[in-house]
Amino acid sequence: MSLADNQCIPCRGGIPPLTASQATDLLKQLDANWELTSSATHIQRTYLFKNFVYAMDFANELTDIAEQEGHHPDLCISWGKCSVDLWTHKINGLTESDFFMAAKADRIFELKHTKAS
Repeated sequence: MSLADNQCIPCRGGIPPLTASQATDLLKQLDANWELTSSATHIQRTYLFKNFVYAMDFANELTDIAEQEGHHPDLCISWGKCSVDLWTHKINGLTESDFFMAAKADRIFELKHTKAS
């Protein structure tokens, strides 16, 4: 089972964030373009597209999944780019759900956008 096959679990707070070691282990299961921030509290990736429309299409598809999962990334869309920043706001750190959502974003990109990029 891939990370993308897991359902995000809403965080109500009161749990510890993943350690840097745990986050690094999960990061190895994502596309190599994902990065762990120096504080080990966020994961980030920028997806590249051939124009603004494709970047928006990707962002809209990811938005639909985020709503279904109840787990919302920060998105920054610009010409030919969509940057995704994930962390669990309630604990100001990372949970497994952040990695599940990252894998779902990668899946959308690979299935629908690599040919259009």
